[in-house]
Amino acid sequence: MKIGSNAEASGRTAADVKLVAVCKYFGSDVTAAVVAAGCGEIGENRPQALWSKALELSSLDVRFHQIGHLQRNKVRRTIGCIDMLHAGDSLRLLNSISAESVKQGIVTQILIQVNISGDQNKQGFKPNEVESVLENVAVMPNIDIQGMMTMAGLQSDPSKTQREFAELRELRESLFSRCPDNVSLRHLSMGMTRDYELAVREGATIVRIGTGLFAGIPRV
Repeated sequence: MKIGSNAEASGRTAADVKLVAVCKYFGSDVTAAVVAAGCGEIGENRPQALWSKALELSSLDVRFHQIGHLQRNKVRRTIGCIDMLHAGDSLRLLNSISAESVKQGIVTQILIQVNISGDQNKQGFKPNEVESVLENVAVMPNIDIQGMMTMAGLQSDPSKTQREFAELRELRESLFSRCPDNVSLRHLSMGMTRDYELAVREGATIVRIGTGLFAGIPRV
């Protein structure tokens, strides 16, 4: 992985970027091996798989990230298992998480998903909606908005991909001074195997890597 050199290009170090190993195609045995190798940040797309792994790997020092869309009917079982939700993609979902977090007596860390590319097949808020979203979540108890997440569009021109990551960074910078108390915007979760280097150069603090870590390992 070339996290360190790309972090230096943005005036940071590798320690400023968190690697989330995306284990959605692998079972608990491979996931446990990843944790044993030193990566305790595990990303899952499917809540059901996350629930199972959280139970099976409960003795390990592991922090789960729900990186895919979370349906509201799966909120109750999911939020107690995760360190962070990367896909805060609707006010209805955020309200549900807030209410359930109150019931469970926990605070749930969330990233607001922003559809920077404008791809109609991707979920998330439009960039011009984010400030209003932050105003709404300011009154929701027991949730802690830690930043924003995006996925770049599928395109062949790296400069366009980098520009999309830059737009999310610039959006965060523009909102810093107006953040409510329970919104920190400290994290930018952006960049996957195909484009994480560009994301880190543009300020990503979390990258979500799957294929780049597991090439050659059979999927389940």
